[in-house]
Amino acid sequence: MAAKDDKKLPAPKREKPLYSKDEATVIFVLGGPGAGKGTQCAKLVEDYGFKHLSAGDLLREEQDRPGSEFGDLIKSYIADGKIVPMEVTVQLLENAMRASIDSGNNKFLIDGFPRKMDQAVAFEETVVPSSFTLFFDCPEDVMEKRLLNRGKTSGRADDNIESIKKRFRTFIETSMPVVDHFEAEGRVVKIKATRPPEEVYKDVQASFASRGIRANK
Repeated sequence: MAAKDDKKLPAPKREKPLYSKDEATVIFVLGGPGAGKGTQCAKLVEDYGFKHLSAGDLLREEQDRPGSEFGDLIKSYIADGKIVPMEVTVQLLENAMRASIDSGNNKFLIDGFPRKMDQAVAFEETVVPSSFTLFFDCPEDVMEKRLLNRGKTSGRADDNIESIKKRFRTFIETSMPVVDHFEAEGRVVKIKATRPPEEVYKDVQASFASRGIRANK
């Protein structure tokens, strides 16, 4: 059974990335649960024309797609409570980027990825080096309050206090080292995310302007 699953994994990594930074612009979007990533990404898509890619959404879509080469593999890992192999997530992101570039859009916000340092390394070595990471910095108590409020209407099973605490812990242990690594390279834009979304967005726009990224309108 393992051998059969292994055949579904992508080919070994390339000697160089598929795209250069000139051919594809990638901004990683990170922040703890409830930091406001989705709200800000929606505004950036509207004003700047980015394609918004969520690794979690891509995995959920792929496991339900008829004829998917990864569907059974994703389902089995999720059923066992294990993290889906990094190669699959990176391949799904690559596939979505190819489709977008073929249709004329080569600017991407990748939301909630990379979750771990090995994912960051694999993506940048095989797909494209990221331009920078947009990090929404928000204290746990603020995020907790937001998520509990959202949980009253969201219907999401993980918007409860026990799940929220686990998600915070996972983010601190696995994702913050990614942020720290990129920050040491000067590739992090840190945004204070405690204020209302409109004020947070003004800071995002200012940081983009300082890096020569202009809105479409």
